[in-house]
Amino acid sequence: MTTPLTGPQFGSYAPADVRWLLKDLSELDLEADVAVRERRIQTGQAHYAESLPIEFQPDAAYRELFDEVLATSAERLALAVGAVTELVLAERGHEIVLVSLARAGTPVGVLMRRWANESHGLDLPHYAISIVRDRGIDTEALDYLAAHHDPESIVFVDGWTGKGAITRELTAALDAHAADGGPRFNDDLVVLADPGACVRTFGTRDDFLIATACLNSTVSGLVSRTVLNDTVIGVGDFHGAKFYRELAAADVSNHLLDSVAACFPAVRADVPAAVADIVDGDRSPTWAGWASVEEIRARYGISSVNFVKPGVGETTRVLLRRVPWRILVRDLDAPEHAHIRMLAAARGVAVDEVPDLAYSCMGLIKDVVA
Repeated sequence: MTTPLTGPQFGSYAPADVRWLLKDLSELDLEADVAVRERRIQTGQAHYAESLPIEFQPDAAYRELFDEVLATSAERLALAVGAVTELVLAERGHEIVLVSLARAGTPVGVLMRRWANESHGLDLPHYAISIVRDRGIDTEALDYLAAHHDPESIVFVDGWTGKGAITRELTAALDAHAADGGPRFNDDLVVLADPGACVRTFGTRDDFLIATACLNSTVSGLVSRTVLNDTVIGVGDFHGAKFYRELAAADVSNHLLDSVAACFPAVRADVPAAVADIVDGDRSPTWAGWASVEEIRARYGISSVNFVKPGVGETTRVLLRRVPWRILVRDLDAPEHAHIRMLAAARGVAVDEVPDLAYSCMGLIKDVVA
């Protein structure tokens, strides 16, 4: 059976932080120009997971803005990490295995692991696996997990929810795997922020900026998005990814982890109240985010909900690696949108103020085929 990858041979995280259930594709040329890639995706010539976008490298001004964002948001991130970790430990027990959805979930999984270690002395296993919209989860990775751990102990982790596409994908994929004779895994996806109201286990439902969304691999262990392409992924292989060793000088992955973890002592006393607020509230998924996306899609005459990316994290991703059409913000001067305004200006993308927006912002992808 395929074995996990760890740093420093793969990724810049410490070996104890995460074991990547991925195939190393670092030596392959998988990147494509953003505009060319977008057209191939939208015309159905290729799935987004079959190639990689060229990694955006920020200029000095954007990197400085990232440092400011991290400094101002680290404590809020730490509180959300503490709240969601305590919630999971209370409801799922201490014999759990964290399995993050690469790559946005991976920094969150590492931080949850650190909180559990510092607060409870736990040494939780943490893996990262691939899930692909419309293609499902890596079943080879699921089989590996089932062979080494009790499937009931697996806790799937992601960074945030947008409209809930990955939440639905996870449930459908785990159902299909079980129906095909595989073990049953718990599909309760754990996220730091759930602005779309898609899950029941979260640190907050506020649509706030998670600094890991501001950059690509240089804030995610120097690991690319995951790749599922049958020309490079064979039978018995994990899904793949690249390790961008050449970007080591710009890597802030561990700096981010250390910055957030340094705030753990400051928020520790506030975590019980945050957990109580979550437990006492209505945690049932309402999928309100998906409904608001449908409304915006209709209002702007957009052909597919896949072209509407809600929330700070998803809007940032649109600007970093898709072809954006316009950006919608609830408040044009909101501090958490500073990096979005900077990216939009650099790419010549209009930013519209929409006061009744359900999320703090949304990114609309350009229909390059119409």
